[in-house]
Parts: sequence; structure tokens; C-alpha cells
Amino acid sequence: MAAPEPAGTAEPPCRAGTAPYQRELERELRLPVDGRQSAADCVAIRRLQQRLRIQPADGRASLRTYRLVVADRVRRDPGARRGCPVKSYRVTCVDLTRQILWVQKGRRLVFDPVPIRTGRDGLETRRGWQRIYWKNRDHFSTIYNVPMPYAQFFNGGQALHGTRHDLFSSGSGGCVNLAVGDAKRLYALLKKGDRLYIWGTKPGTGG
Repeated sequence: MAAPEPAGTAEPPCRAGTAPYQRELERELRLPVDGRQSAADCVAIRRLQQRLRIQPADGRASLRTYRLVVADRVRRDPGARRGCPVKSYRVTCVDLTRQILWVQKGRRLVFDPVPIRTGRDGLETRRGWQRIYWKNRDHFSTIYNVPMPYAQFFNGGQALHGTRHDLFSSGSGGCVNLAVGDAKRLYALLKKGDRLYIWGTKPGTGG
């Protein structure tokens, strides 16, 4: 006869309501796609958040959760990386549509996909092939009066750099923003002259 479960091991109720990325996460989890949060949806999303260490793990179908799930899918599925050219050298892939960045050499990932924040409407991040021409670990923007840690410039004033602002709201002035920890790791990986490929359209922008 099985021993009874210790007290306190049952999952607490999941009470998050319907959120903006409900349908997308229902598709990701192969749940019935109706755009309405059910108790089963809430529990499934919460378990996904727990697996990916997304905080808060509350079962809410937020933009943050959706972007981190997309990053995980791109990491696991080579087919999800088709937009970025495969080259013999290192390419930093910036997908404006999905707001994800990764680095690959050939078909091998050398920097796992992470969420980013790119230029807002009217100040879009420039697309196409780019090249890192200057790096500055402790750069400060005199235009926007903000720190730009681990800055790697690729086109005029546009750069890859860290930010402590929310990556999942609004947009940058054209730069590719990363969480500071991700920007630090990317800074250590890339060298002056490394290539970037930027494509797609950020949702809510004109180009």
C-alpha cells in the first residue's frame, strides 16, 4: 500500500485569468485553443513557467512568458532558426518579429536564444547585415542620458547593450537591448568585426 503524500505537497490553486498571449501559449502547449483561460490551462502554463524558471510562475499567459517560451523553442528546434543565414563564421541573429537574439556558427548554437527589446515605432533597429565596429564595456548615452553597459556598436548609434528596463514593454531608441547578464556574456563572446544579421518587423512598428 502506497504511503500517503506528505502534507503540503499538493499544488496550490492556480487562479490567473485570461491574458494577452493566451492563444499563443495554448498552441505551444497543445491545449484547446479558445483564447480563454481554464483551470487546466492555468496549471499547464504554470508548470511550463516552473520548467523554464520563469518568475513569477503564476500560470498567466504574459508576454514575458511567451517570449521566453519562444526562446526555448528556438534553442531546441533548428527549424525555428531558418530566418538567419548559415555561415562558416559566427553570426549574431536578431529576429525583430519574435524579439529574440542568438548566435550561431554554421548550424551550431554558440549563444542560446534570449529575449531582446529593439527600436520602437519611428526609431526601428536597422535591418540587414551589420558588423560590430566598436565595443565599450561602460558606455553612457549622452543622447538618452542612460547607461549602456556592455555596448557593441554595429550601425551608427545603434548597439547591442544591456538594460535594467523592462524588456517586455515599449521599445528602445534603435538599439538591441538585452538583460544585463545576457549582454555581459555576449560582450565576452563577440569581437570587433563580428557579423550580425537583423530581419523581420517588430510588432507595433512600421518597419
